[in-house]
Amino acid sequence: MDEKTTMTHKLMLKDRKGGSFTGVRDVLSFDLNEILMETDCGMLQIKGKELHVSRLDLEKGEVDIDGQVDALSYSQVPGIKKKGSLFGKLLSS
Repeated sequence: MDEKTTMTHKLMLKDRKGGSFTGVRDVLSFDLNEILMETDCGMLQIKGKELHVSRLDLEKGEVDIDGQVDALSYSQVPGIKKKGSLFGKLLSS
């Protein structure tokens, strides 16, 4: 995904049991209790139980998750510039 390209960031939460997200640039980390992703509107932290990334399409900027969502939190990280995905950085090391 081109660094200058921005998409509309939307989220759709279904009964707090999962949801769909657009405008996602990268999924930085995930485990059963937390998912951290970079969106066009800042960092998004999702907390809950039994969380899973069920679909990931970074070319389209789309992510689907399953599990119980307890909290959504956005934060802005000043001075951080995106230079590729976490997986790309791991492979180039």
